[in-house]
Amino acid sequence: MLTEIILEAWVALKRNYTRSLLTMLGIVWGIATVTLLIAYGSSFRQILVNGFDAFGKSVVICWPQQTSEQPGGQRAGKKVLLEQADLEMVKETASLVRHVCLETVNRPGIAYADRLVGTAAVRGVCPEYGEMRNEVASEGRWINAADELERRRVIFLGSRVREQLFSGRPAVGETVLVGGVRFEVIGVMTRKIQLSNYFSSDDESAWIPYSSAGDLWNTKYASVMVFSPIAPQFEKKAMAQVLAAVATRQNFSPTDPKAFQMFGRDEFRPIIDGLTIGLQVLLTFIGTLTLGIGGVGVMNIMLVSVDERIREIGLRRALGAKKWHIKAQFLAETLLIMLLGGAAGVLLSYLISIAVGTLPLMGPLFEDDSGAADIHLKISLATVMLSALVLLVVGVVSGLVPALKASKLDPVEALRYE
Repeated sequence: MLTEIILEAWVALKRNYTRSLLTMLGIVWGIATVTLLIAYGSSFRQILVNGFDAFGKSVVICWPQQTSEQPGGQRAGKKVLLEQADLEMVKETASLVRHVCLETVNRPGIAYADRLVGTAAVRGVCPEYGEMRNEVASEGRWINAADELERRRVIFLGSRVREQLFSGRPAVGETVLVGGVRFEVIGVMTRKIQLSNYFSSDDESAWIPYSSAGDLWNTKYASVMVFSPIAPQFEKKAMAQVLAAVATRQNFSPTDPKAFQMFGRDEFRPIIDGLTIGLQVLLTFIGTLTLGIGGVGVMNIMLVSVDERIREIGLRRALGAKKWHIKAQFLAETLLIMLLGGAAGVLLSYLISIAVGTLPLMGPLFEDDSGAADIHLKISLATVMLSALVLLVVGVVSGLVPALKASKLDPVEALRYE
């Protein structure tokens, strides 16, 4: 039965070939618009998420401040200073913390031959810092445990620092002067597209072992503490444990909001998701409106078709066709137009995506020509499925009105119609 309805719909469309083709054009353009806008929104979202994740997928930065409460009779305004003992306290008592590290920062200047980068942040860190902060080496390696234990004078360079010192020449294995002290370059970082940072962007920073930083400046007191929880969902509880550990050792209230401030990545996840998902929904809505305009065109044509075929409908009813047969017939014709136009529209969207390729977004801002931070119109299976769902909804709505009108015709009056 279904096969017969589809064949009849195909015959009806072929009867008015030109009109059917012109009607399909609106659907072709509409579905291509929906597909491309969904692909654009997906790529935009992925770039923003990657830009925030580049900071560290689950990492918390702790900033020592000064107390605002008076626990145990102590005066308010006491400055909180991070020391090695605080690090040990956190490791011993904070069971939900996976990695924890002290970080010290200075700008002593980095020199190679006749080139000097005096503004680069040189950051003394622990080996686990690289995993926490997503510091990925494009050449060489990251700082390891032996470097920290043996106070090796080794340095890992951010991409822009490497360019300023070495241009296009290999950097790994070379020796640079950091504050007048010789350090061997063990690795360089790939260009990092990040939308948040502290002290300095990672591209404009260099890292050395925390122990080695003591050869350059006083590292008794760290600038910040960096840690990651055992899993992202435990971030809040891990933050409470770290705060309690530092508060206990330094004798300040763990409820003091100003003594020890923390910046966690998961706190901003809902904001990121809200912005990106909201944009995706908006673009999908705009595309659906465009497709809806094409659907209105199909509806109008099918209403005209109903008026042209009133006698045919009357004859079918007189021969025993039920109302649902008539509904199914006109709904099938509408959906056939939509599906044929949709298939052509998806094909058109593939061709446009290939022709357009990459659209600039954040690449120029970060001086990155790799395309990693730009829009890629990739038509995924999920995108096609979502477009098909939108098409199906619009098709059913567009076909329902003509189908209902046709099914409600009185057979006797329809046969008399001239």
